[in-house]
Amino acid sequence: MASLLSLPLLTFLLSLASLSLMNTSEAQGIKSTRLLDLLIRDYTFHSYTKYFRTGTLHSVNLPANLSGIGVHTVRFRCGSLKRYGAQVKEFNLGIGVTVHPCVERVMLVTQNLGLNWSAIYYDNYELSGYQLISPVLGLLAYNGGDDLNFSNPFEIGILAGKDPISIDFSNTPMVHDTKGLIPLCASFGHDGKVTLADQVAQNVCFTTGHGHFGLVIESPLVPGRRRESRWKVVFGSSVGAALGAFLLSLLVIALFVKVKKKARMEEMERRAYEEEALQVTMVGHVRALTAPVTRTTPAIEHEYRPSPS
Repeated sequence: MASLLSLPLLTFLLSLASLSLMNTSEAQGIKSTRLLDLLIRDYTFHSYTKYFRTGTLHSVNLPANLSGIGVHTVRFRCGSLKRYGAQVKEFNLGIGVTVHPCVERVMLVTQNLGLNWSAIYYDNYELSGYQLISPVLGLLAYNGGDDLNFSNPFEIGILAGKDPISIDFSNTPMVHDTKGLIPLCASFGHDGKVTLADQVAQNVCFTTGHGHFGLVIESPLVPGRRRESRWKVVFGSSVGAALGAFLLSLLVIALFVKVKKKARMEEMERRAYEEEALQVTMVGHVRALTAPVTRTTPAIEHEYRPSPS
């Protein structure tokens, strides 16, 4: 019986040992945001014990090589999360939020990558012309069943209900020298694209699902780059449209003049033909000769007079 009870504990200890052995090589060599998510997920799952209660927020201890990253997790029942919503660190999930697929229990994981680890997003996303002024915050969800071994963790989706999910950056360390620029909300998608949107309030952004988010401003190293490029596009489009309209109008005028000239030439030819000596008359588009309507006076070639008898 003792050996059977020690088997899960032994498995758990071996998993922790393997994580400890590989954290030095993996954590320092992480270049992918996806790999970082998976590593945080594994540490989060292995930190759970049977004493963790549903609905209670827990802090996840990460190894020293991942210092600077704050991770918190909490489990909910799928139905309870939809009925009541939740406030998980910087994220406020309103009533009606759903997860797909709707497993019995869902594990929410929030990430605060800090200003240092957030720099990894410069290598994985196109942020040229912009500068992060806040740490990247992440909200992810996984299946969180009763199996404390979590032998098959998988990510599930989060979809906001009637009210969007709000993200409050007010209590996060930020770069305060923003050069007077208004920050924009940046959403980092799994497809490698960045979506920018306006703030809904100071340091507050909205989202409709899970993912990673941050505040950005136009980079002081390339001031006005985005605005200048936009004006260049607008100016170029306007000039191109005006030039195209001018050329089109010239073409229409040329065609009109050609048609009028052709019609005038046909009319002049018609009048010339009708005034010719032989009176060539146009019948439709065919020229036909017509004789003048005159009578010839009869004349006797040899005058002959009969002799009087």
